[in-house]
Amino acid sequence: MSTTTSSIVVLSRRDVVLARLAAYLELSKPRIAALVLVVVAVSAYLGAAQPHVSTWVVTLAGTALIAASASAMNQVFERRSDALMDRTADRPLPSGRISPAEAIAFAAVTGIAGTVCLAALDSALTGLLGALTWFLYVAVYTPLKAKTTANTAIGAVAGAMPVFIGWAASGASFSLAGGPTAGGIRVTALFLIVYLWQFPHFMAIAWLYRRQYAAAGLRMLTVVEPTGARAGAQAVLGALALVPVSLLPLVGTPNLMALAGAVSLAVAYLLASAMFCWRRDESSARRLLQMSLVYLPGLLLLLVLSPIL
Repeated sequence: MSTTTSSIVVLSRRDVVLARLAAYLELSKPRIAALVLVVVAVSAYLGAAQPHVSTWVVTLAGTALIAASASAMNQVFERRSDALMDRTADRPLPSGRISPAEAIAFAAVTGIAGTVCLAALDSALTGLLGALTWFLYVAVYTPLKAKTTANTAIGAVAGAMPVFIGWAASGASFSLAGGPTAGGIRVTALFLIVYLWQFPHFMAIAWLYRRQYAAAGLRMLTVVEPTGARAGAQAVLGALALVPVSLLPLVGTPNLMALAGAVSLAVAYLLASAMFCWRRDESSARRLLQMSLVYLPGLLLLLVLSPIL
């Protein structure tokens, strides 16, 4: 009897530990962090002629820690509005699985560790860019969500900053001299791709959850202008700008297959955005959201494979 009881207690404690770890992982928003790491890795790869594996490991580890910190602090500030929305009510803070003090401590440790990791083991510039990304996301974008519809444009800057982190980590040049293939031109093109991609992506999400955003008091464009006309227009403009911008990193390459693939992805994204702008319903918003999750990984993969193809 005593052996059975003891094993039950051990199992219960193990479950508690696993539940706590799962809550902290959720606090880090692992799906968003995964996309950030893909962007950093691709940028570092495209920036370096011969990327060093150890540089990648250090850069990705530091970036992951900073992303986890930013996500945790974002949820600390938004814990009350998160509690008012069905899609976020079960997050660790509004559900009570993690206290605000614990989340702040987690954010502090991971944020400092990530910045030090990038600055000390990589370069001071990389660490500075990591810290700037954190600041834009936590201190600028997050509070603006309850104040102005311009929050999307600001948040998109923070979302595209990982491009510069990867590029700086690779040691590539930021110089604009040398024509279309100059390092500064190429990294700017990558930044614009990730920046513009976010507008159709965010507008689709804002439409799908517009009632929840309204209940939480968040100033999304679909809340302020509930017909969705302006949100649809922003989605189309962002996707339209991506058509020429997505070709910039491929300037100078004779790879017609990569060029055709980039154009096809951009046109498909534009068509999905136009359909959402025209119909402004749940199905068109979901199709746009799905297409956004195809476009960016697909284009990044093309850019990586272009030299091989």
